[in-house]
Amino acid sequence: MSTAATAICNLLYRYAEAIDEGRLEDAATLFRHARIETGAAGPLDADGLLALWRRILIIHPCGTPRTRHLVTNPILDIDETAGTAKVSSCFTVLQSAADFPLQIIASGRYHDRFARIDGPWCFVERDYRQLDFTGDLSHHLRVPIKLSQRT
Repeated sequence: MSTAATAICNLLYRYAEAIDEGRLEDAATLFRHARIETGAAGPLDADGLLALWRRILIIHPCGTPRTRHLVTNPILDIDETAGTAKVSSCFTVLQSAADFPLQIIASGRYHDRFARIDGPWCFVERDYRQLDFTGDLSHHLRVPIKLSQRT
């Protein structure tokens, strides 16, 4: 795997790790150069994304959402010369909480764009609208969400 591919995949995994550890500010910082599509009121920046997470995510007494985000199957289209990349990947979210046995609660796809900014690779766009399947989200989200619409 190329250095660019490793750096980009590591960003995908760092995001998942930060969310699962309840480090929402660290996760949002990864998107400091990005435009984020959520399907809500329009695109968000990193501050808007952090505010959204604080509003909708349930953080349990341990300080985490009690989740494990598995990011898999990254398909990378990297243009080293331009310093840009498009990546699609799959995610599966597992959760276990008090009186809530371990189970899959969501699955979908991330569509991301990356660019080298002042040296390192950075998220410049994320599309969260590809949520394909949901399970019981009652211990994860304070508000209901809709599945992606397919045409």
